[in-house]
Amino acid sequence: MLPDSLRQAQRVFEGARFDVCRVDLPGHNGRTVHRDACVTSDAVVILPLLDDETVVLIRNERFAVGRTLWELPAGTIEPGEPPEDCAARELIEETGYRAARVDPLTTFYPSPGLCTEKMYAFVGRDLAHVGQHLDENERITVEVIPLDKTMDMVRDHTIGDGKTIAALLYYGRFGAPQD
Repeated sequence: MLPDSLRQAQRVFEGARFDVCRVDLPGHNGRTVHRDACVTSDAVVILPLLDDETVVLIRNERFAVGRTLWELPAGTIEPGEPPEDCAARELIEETGYRAARVDPLTTFYPSPGLCTEKMYAFVGRDLAHVGQHLDENERITVEVIPLDKTMDMVRDHTIGDGKTIAALLYYGRFGAPQD
């Protein structure tokens, strides 16, 4: 669903995973300013905890930046899919772990200056290994890391993925709402 600010926008690009819309906004001195926005589905990120001290991370090949990044599992919410169901599905697909519990952590906009995407963060607990189910284009390996080491990885820039940093630091500072 488009936010009100984009209701009168013109679609200038239609892609497989996102569209680009152009909107005219009133600027200073009566001038019109053109702005483009990436219109995309919302997404999830999940912090999978094997126990209170161990997290499951992935190494994910990202063609857009030409690097393999340390990340938490994440993915796009399908139309009509509840965010918590998407988180559970993506956790299995990308890591091979099923969570008995998927608890909400926080929500945020990863790039509100140019994108409509809202990210829902969850914590996955009581994990059982059931096997990965990667999409054809995914190149992902799974790593089990001590939670305190992930904080060092954020600090020393080993982890550079924004959604992963946001979820880890939020959990590290506030814990999950049920904690």
